[in-house]
Amino acid sequence: METNSRARLQADLDAFHISEELGFLLEEPLTDLPEYYRAWMDLAKNLSPLIESHQLRDQVHDMPVLSPHLLSSHRELMLAHLALGFITMGYVWQEGQQAPAETLPKALALPFWLVSRRLGLPPILTYADSVLANWKMKHPEGDMEIGNLDLIFYFPGGESCRGFFLVSLLVEMAASLGIKGTLEVMHAMEICDLISIEKGLHKMATSLMKMKEIFKLMHKYVDPTDFHGTLRIFVSGWRDNPMLPCGLLYEGVSKEPILLSGASAAQSSAIQCFDALLGIQHEGDPGTYLTRMRDYMPPAHCQLIETLSACPSLRDFILSCSSSALCKAYNACVLALRELRTYHLCAVAKYITVPGGCAHASGCPLRGVGHALDATGTGGSSPMVFLRSVRDTTIKAMISEGADASGSPVM
Repeated sequence: METNSRARLQADLDAFHISEELGFLLEEPLTDLPEYYRAWMDLAKNLSPLIESHQLRDQVHDMPVLSPHLLSSHRELMLAHLALGFITMGYVWQEGQQAPAETLPKALALPFWLVSRRLGLPPILTYADSVLANWKMKHPEGDMEIGNLDLIFYFPGGESCRGFFLVSLLVEMAASLGIKGTLEVMHAMEICDLISIEKGLHKMATSLMKMKEIFKLMHKYVDPTDFHGTLRIFVSGWRDNPMLPCGLLYEGVSKEPILLSGASAAQSSAIQCFDALLGIQHEGDPGTYLTRMRDYMPPAHCQLIETLSACPSLRDFILSCSSSALCKAYNACVLALRELRTYHLCAVAKYITVPGGCAHASGCPLRGVGHALDATGTGGSSPMVFLRSVRDTTIKAMISEGADASGSPVM
């Protein structure tokens, strides 16, 4: 039985592109491409000084139109998407949000579009790029901890840029145990294995609590002024963005501008997997937004969310079992997810709302970024409204003690 369970878990990990130890992180990302793509790599590796010296756009204009046909492996395609994504964001926002580029040159737009089609990702820097695939080990024999990790590519923002992406990476890595628990629960429900369901839920709750603890490292490694005034704009997209209301024109790809959202934690496959298993359904605009964010996830990760969403309701199953242990395990997951979302809400206040308010009050935009994005997140949503909504929806999934089959308390 144990052998069969192990084989099924491995089959799931392979099918949904999940690492047992790293979760949705890309294992051992490449850090270089074949020599033919030297022009891309040179720009991406020198992005910050080129942006700060206002030379990046000129360099892109001189770049040849390269074909992605030599990219053969998934890791090569992911590195190409990452490099082209970083260059694209730098190109668009080189002069700050007061003067964004409205057209992406063909030498950048066309290969980015073609690479994106092969990966099933949009032609913009995504959370899957900047967090899941933008990392390398300083000492390969060492541990996966922040002092032994580095980014492949950087935006301006110094150590705060490094800290923001690496803390986010470690939060995702902490989700790996919960993802395995999710898979175990999904299969245990098929055979009504109550013990395995409870064990899987314990793994998920433990994982969510660890994610919140690691998230706290953001305060140590990321300065609010650096994030709000410098880094934030470079992960902002061109959908629901007042500075690019019509989107971005991809030269050689489309005759009309394209609307795309920037990288956002709402693109985290792990969180949406937990929602799907627990049966937490976000309605209205937040629900529509989260569903749209799946278009920015690797297709295999999105497939897991859809698979979990199509499963019989775990909450209903637990109610039908009248098991106090299962009820407590389920509620522990809901509470832990609610606490993680509450903490995220506090972080948004610290890193977006407060510095934005200070800049507005002083009449001096932080490092020339301005105020246009103060009310929206990098993905185009209103972060405080969105996070309050998803937090409040999460806690509604709690099962009351002595609940009947509908989940309501027995009077």
